[in-house]
Amino acid sequence: MAGNAGTPGTPRVLRAMNDRAALDLLLEHGPLSRTRIGKLTGLSKPTASQLLARLEAAGLVLATGTTEGRPGPGAQLYEVNPAAAYAAGLDVTPERILAAVADITGRTVGSYELPTPGRRPAHPVVRQVTDALDGAVKAAGLARDDVHRLVIGTPGAFDPNTGRLRYASHLPGWHTPALLDDVAAALPMPVEYENDVNLAAVAEQRLGAARGHEDFVLLWNEGGLGAALVLGGRLHRGWTGGAGEVGFLPVPGVPLVRKVTKANSGGYQELAGSQAIPQLARDIGMTNVPSGPYAEAAATLVRRAATEDTVLHRLLLSTYATRLATGLASLVSVLDPELVVLSGASLTSGGEVLRALVQDELEELAASRPRLVVGDVREHPVLRGALESALATTRDEVFDTSR
Repeated sequence: MAGNAGTPGTPRVLRAMNDRAALDLLLEHGPLSRTRIGKLTGLSKPTASQLLARLEAAGLVLATGTTEGRPGPGAQLYEVNPAAAYAAGLDVTPERILAAVADITGRTVGSYELPTPGRRPAHPVVRQVTDALDGAVKAAGLARDDVHRLVIGTPGAFDPNTGRLRYASHLPGWHTPALLDDVAAALPMPVEYENDVNLAAVAEQRLGAARGHEDFVLLWNEGGLGAALVLGGRLHRGWTGGAGEVGFLPVPGVPLVRKVTKANSGGYQELAGSQAIPQLARDIGMTNVPSGPYAEAAATLVRRAATEDTVLHRLLLSTYATRLATGLASLVSVLDPELVVLSGASLTSGGEVLRALVQDELEELAASRPRLVVGDVREHPVLRGALESALATTRDEVFDTSR
């Protein structure tokens, strides 16, 4: 039997499957009693007791408190041991790197922000990454070696064929050929890279508006305009990692942009990206248009327009909705998704008012009619998605008791 321990159907594999089912239930429901775990898994009380003893001995669960409010002695409760493993995520933009560390339950235990202003980085990217990670690790009271896995979210995508960052010429220092090898050599844990908008979609799929949906598009509008495509429950990245780079999409209403990679922009970005909103406000005669970073100004304008019912605000929001729907019509005509999630501050700040306007416009422009929703994960969705991605793989490894 020992020689076949990894064969499906053997007692060891079946035990590991039961262990994982129990751990997932504890993550979902919080502390549970032996009896409750037995009912949810269909296991007998003796088997559930053996399972919990096994997981407790492995350091994966802890006994924590007892049930209350019932006659007689309370039943012992169990929870996943938060310290069983830790995972980290980084959200990289040209202006800063946000870093966070989460325990195996998903609770953030440390975070750090490293400013990275300027077109010429003051320090090499490898140092920026390690400094940001170390800041979050220190805030969590941990050591770098305690982190099981790191996921880094960036604009654009690392081409799986060349290892070079594409579609993000505005991210200084991240385009050197040896970057991935240099980061791997500097850190003791596995490192994965993912497009920032894809990570926002991961956050919505795991925690937010896209839970339970297998086919959806997430439209992101903040520093840049982009999309994430989830098909059959999985991210679709494309041959070079460029699936969803819809900012380059040619659309009516703006001049055709040629050599888009050199311009780092395209028709849809020029029509409906965050940088277009302050200019749109000026064009329709609005005064007191916010200055400063265009993403912040755009979010402020959209928020005002959604909450202050004036002629100019209504015109701003309706024009913006038409522009958004123009590009979305191409996406949904090709993909026919079940759901479209609106994310990024220049979309979420419009709330239900903007969502309804875009939905109405899209139904005029596209034959397929997906439901539009506003994203639920508003606080650092890219960073949250990086943590969720890192945690998913970490749990698969740490919770595997078949080895």
